[in-house]
Amino acid sequence: MTDFRARYQFRKELHKGLDQLSTRDKGPFANRGEAEPFTRAAVEEIQHLQYKLFTEGKQSLLIVLQAPDAAGKDGVIRHVLGRMNPQGCRTYPFKVPSTIEAAHDFLWRIHACTPAAGMVSIFNRSHYEDVLVVRVEGLVPEPVWQKRYEHINAFESLLRDRGTRIIKFYLHISPREQLKRFGERLKEPEKHWKLAKSDYSARKQWGAYQEAYLEAFSRCSSDEAPWYVIPADRKWHRNAAVAGILLETLREMDPQLPDPSEDPELIRQLYAEAKAEQNDGATDE
Repeated sequence: MTDFRARYQFRKELHKGLDQLSTRDKGPFANRGEAEPFTRAAVEEIQHLQYKLFTEGKQSLLIVLQAPDAAGKDGVIRHVLGRMNPQGCRTYPFKVPSTIEAAHDFLWRIHACTPAAGMVSIFNRSHYEDVLVVRVEGLVPEPVWQKRYEHINAFESLLRDRGTRIIKFYLHISPREQLKRFGERLKEPEKHWKLAKSDYSARKQWGAYQEAYLEAFSRCSSDEAPWYVIPADRKWHRNAAVAGILLETLREMDPQLPDPSEDPELIRQLYAEAKAEQNDGATDE
């Protein structure tokens, strides 16, 4: 399997601008027909490893999704991340802060959603909105959001010290592909709930958002809490790359099933006795 982590991990010494990174990379695949079987197989193994993570109850995993509108955060959750057992996995979509949330520090609402031991948390948008939207839209003064990179790094360091692995995905879509998907939404009534005027005002500030993303990645990506820039114009590649990185991460975490709390041989004997008693008491109707 291709090392998707090495291929797409953001490194500030190499990546001087997001416009230099392809949005249409196919990775190791020639076409969709090659990518989709890989994704299905990867998701199946992810399900198995997540079950072991849950039963082990020692480690946890935080998955962060950020992207321009229509890049496919919901699609990644539906086709890849959402296939994990919901008993051990939660998804948190972060919207505009409520009045109560806004009255606290910007990480207050985030910390409550981080994963407990054995759990996986998926952030659909995240604490990074507070150095992206607030920066571009001028919602807080620059001295305020400038300090937040340091707060974010300290916050993620705290999570790692507790045993939480962190992987962060940026779905890298082109303005052309985004507009195409906006048009597709207009044609599908079941997607009209996603329509928003703000999508078009954000397009007018595409360059400013790209600069904000680049600074966030440059200041808050490390081998311990990496950002991955995933080419997202091709949905089948996007899903395969995210699945590949998640699978590589879980394999490295190597969760183990816990040892039995009871002697299996004793339980086997009790089962045999119960089975014999049931057969002895059976009557023909």
